Amino acid sequence: MRLAVYSHKACWRCATSPTGFATDGGFPMQMAALSELFDETVLVVPCSDEHGKPGERHLQGRNLAVCPVGYPRGVGFARKCDMVGWTARNSKALFGTLRWADAVHAPIPGDVGTIGMLLAWAARKPLFVRHCGNWMAQRTLAERLWRWFMERQAGGRNVMMATGGAETSPTVRNSHVQWVFATSLREEEMATLAPQRRAPRPPVLRLVTVGRQESGKGTDIAVKALALLRRQWPSVTLQVLGSGSQLGVLRELAEAAGVGPAVLLRGSVSHEAVMQGLRESDVFTFPTASEGFPKAVLEAMAAGLPVVTSRVSVLPHLVSRGGGIALSDCTPEAVAQALLDIAGDEERYLAASTAARDTAAVYTLEAWQAYLRKAMEEAWQRPLRQA
Repeated sequence: MRLAVYSHKACWRCATSPTGFATDGGFPMQMAALSELFDETVLVVPCSDEHGKPGERHLQGRNLAVCPVGYPRGVGFARKCDMVGWTARNSKALFGTLRWADAVHAPIPGDVGTIGMLLAWAARKPLFVRHCGNWMAQRTLAERLWRWFMERQAGGRNVMMATGGAETSPTVRNSHVQWVFATSLREEEMATLAPQRRAPRPPVLRLVTVGRQESGKGTDIAVKALALLRRQWPSVTLQVLGSGSQLGVLRELAEAAGVGPAVLLRGSVSHEAVMQGLRESDVFTFPTASEGFPKAVLEAMAAGLPVVTSRVSVLPHLVSRGGGIALSDCTPEAVAQALLDIAGDEERYLAASTAARDTAAVYTLEAWQAYLRKAMEEAWQRPLRQA
């Protein structure tokens, strides 16, 4: 069975990659795992001629190839208006891959994923849509349309999954919409990740957060909490792994709070550097305001880090077995107190570290792959490739 993946994930050329292309984040690992379920897989993704970006990973997998398309022009509304022209300019790649494919996977949000989703629906191809944003919050017209489409079309040959998790199903409007988790860790890597942890001892406390640094991610709250922690932990530090538009704001905030040297803004780094940063830290801080299913939290828990986070989306469930604290009100004071509660109690810290590892072990790429296989085989009434 042949799969076409239409995704807006930005990619670029890479001479050392088996496919000739690379990207960053968890996308390469997920696509490699997905490709193992099919005889052939083609990724239709926007690609640039840039080389050697920070944090790049090869796009590769079993019989996996990349079909590059151009980037939509403009930003915001102007880009949406250009999508008809963009589709025409890239019609050979879009429609040629569609004809070749037996099934289509469209990760959304994203313009390319949206086009792939609509093309597959119009062509009556078996369709798998994975909503990777915050399913519970639709702030824009596009977000409302994505949810409406998934709720209306789920069932039959259309597999619709929302990234996240809760005790209840994603929507009461269509029980065929399912939750799905997100991960980028295989069992083998998971097993070698966590060092034998020791509880931190004053004056040193090493905090870390990972993710794209944008408004609402809560890193500003963590910086303010850092200033409050210095009374009990004079050598406390916060390592920030990830680029984004808020890095300058965070730098200024840290200086204003008097903790500039203690806030280490690393920017975009490789997956290996992220895992090394987690291994070298004591607690993961993530007081975010909006999430789907953050892979960074799983990676931190796999490394044995207790987590201090917010009660958003699936986060309370992830720490419910004792791997951390989920706060209803993520003020700097509340975050600082939660960090003190975990880091200042050796027995509690070690128990949280063990619970974090045990929780993360459930969410491997192999488990993700098996979950997708079952859903697609049931919907499409045909077996996928066996390992």
